[in-house]
Amino acid sequence: MFRRRRTIEYKTPPQIQKMRVAGLLVGETLELLRSSVEPGMTTKDLDAIAEKNIRAAGGIPSFIGVPGGPGVPDFPATLCTSVNDEVVHCIPGPRVIREGDVVSVDCGAIVDGWHGDAAITIPVGEVAPEHLELLRVCEEGLWRGMAAATLTGRINDIGDAIQEFVESQGEYGIVEEYVGHGIGSEMHMPPQVPNYSVADKLERIRPGLVLAVEPMINLGDRRTRTLGDGWTVTTVDGKYSAHFEHTFTVTEDGPWVLTALDGGKERIAAIRAAT
Repeated sequence: MFRRRRTIEYKTPPQIQKMRVAGLLVGETLELLRSSVEPGMTTKDLDAIAEKNIRAAGGIPSFIGVPGGPGVPDFPATLCTSVNDEVVHCIPGPRVIREGDVVSVDCGAIVDGWHGDAAITIPVGEVAPEHLELLRVCEEGLWRGMAAATLTGRINDIGDAIQEFVESQGEYGIVEEYVGHGIGSEMHMPPQVPNYSVADKLERIRPGLVLAVEPMINLGDRRTRTLGDGWTVTTVDGKYSAHFEHTFTVTEDGPWVLTALDGGKERIAAIRAAT
């Protein structure tokens, strides 16, 4: 599904500015979806909203046509829409969204040849407290990971910070089969960005490196399984999962979140001040 390029792509400042345009389109699309979700809609309805918004702005949905594995058809939709115990890569369709669901929406867009990629998990109506807490922990873990990234550090620092925070909040499972990635002129590029601690020393963070960080956190067991369509990934124990993602780069002034509408600087600064 993922990588063709084998070397890390470092961007120039003008190229990162172009990625910011793509990132803003993704961020705006996700906010539109957040405000649009309601019980009775289908996940296909969400996909139609996203595709219309991206194309109206002159963008191209990144996910349509992403190759599957052997014997698996190419991905056919603009979004991945994963509900409740679905972790990632679920194809939008006739599934009806109901009160109390949590819907993970992963969105990518290409503008002028450059990609943006982000995800949010949206609570629908009245949601159980433990599921709201799962969402909080996952989103905060993402921001803790980005806040840990510096031009003097390594990619390891991101996963270390995510795991440390998530484990401090309770018994959650951090999915290991799916990780973050480099992004730029392609959607999925080196390097990999684990959402957990690893023993090996990973690449140094340098100017021009742009990463998509995307923790997937389960309320129960961290293990997952892939369904017969070759795409849909669920938890093995049927418990809920959350998925949050941003595309970001690191500058001399700190992390710049390209898919956050405000660039994320205030939230990054608050985390750094508190830790």
